[in-house]
This record gives sequence, C-alpha cells and structure tokens, in this order.
Amino acid sequence: MTTAASRAAILTLLAAVMVATRLHHFGAVPDASWAVFFVGGFYLHRWTRWAFPLLMALAVMVDWIVISGQGIDFWTHYCVSPGYWALVPAHLAMWAGGWWLQRHAGGIGWRALGLLVASVVASVAVCHLFAQGGFYWTSSAVAEPTVAGWWKNYTDWLLPYLRVTAMYVGIAAATHVLVARLLPANAALARDGARR
Repeated sequence: MTTAASRAAILTLLAAVMVATRLHHFGAVPDASWAVFFVGGFYLHRWTRWAFPLLMALAVMVDWIVISGQGIDFWTHYCVSPGYWALVPAHLAMWAGGWWLQRHAGGIGWRALGLLVASVVASVAVCHLFAQGGFYWTSSAVAEPTVAGWWKNYTDWLLPYLRVTAMYVGIAAATHVLVARLLPANAALARDGARR
C-alpha cells in the first residue's frame, strides 16, 4: 500500500522531472510531461482531485516561464492557440491510462507488462489526438486545415511522442520493479535485525 509520505515523494519527483525536461522543450533531453501524467495516474490516483490540477498548473507555469523568458507574449506564441487548452483532456488521457493500469495490472509479470504496453500506446494515441488536434484545428499557424492534413500531421508526430513517453514510462516501470524486488529483502533484513 502506498503511504501518504511515499505519494508526496512521488508527486515531488514527478513535478521535478516535468520542470527539468519541460523547461527545454526542444533540448537534448525530451519533454517527459506525458509520461509524468501517466505515472501520476498510476501512483497518485487517490490524489487525482488535486494532484492532477497541480501538475497541470505546473505545466502551464513552465510554458509561461519558457515563452516569457524568450521575450514573447505568452498568448501570441506559435504553440499557444485556443487549442492549448486541449492539453487538459490530453494530459487527463495519460493520467487515466496510468490509473487504468494500476487497477488492472495486478502485480509484476508478463501480463502486467502487456497491459503496460497497451495502456501506454492507447493513452498516447488519445493524448496526441487532443493535443495535436487542438493545435491543428484552432491555430492560425494552420492556414487551411483539412482532414487529410490533420491525419498526416497526427501520424507524422505520433511515433516520436510515443517513443519519448515509452522511454520515460519504461524507466519508471524498471524502477518500480527494482524497488518492489528490493523492499521485501529490506523488510526481511529489518525483521532479522529486530530479532537479534
């Protein structure tokens, strides 16, 4: 069972990862935001009412800092259109995917790995639908939007976003397995030490 203290530590770590990677959207280290929301849904589902809005507000704040730091008005930036607010349901799709996985995985094993892969792919596909679609259909950067143009844009960017998200979620999953394998050993050592 996850304690409040461990959930707080996970929330703090996720916020730090998002800030560290989102500050440099196009830098050498890719943005981990989608994975952060997925992992948040997995570990912080009981805190959804306030943890999700907190991480969402943090994402917007980081975007505002980055854009304003370039001397550009936030509301006139290329990436900010009325579709920017589609990031709320987009990130919620990632959160829901993590939450769904937590409810259905049932431990560590091949079944859980299969469910992890399926939930990441489905979550990214829906998240990208909102994020990319919101931008494509509402931004003045797209002069003449068409269904064919939207589909090409969607498919062109889906795999790169999936790859980055899967990389970060894979790191989180490997850490989860490692900690789960080490904790029983640590608990046994603590019991043995207490008996002596």
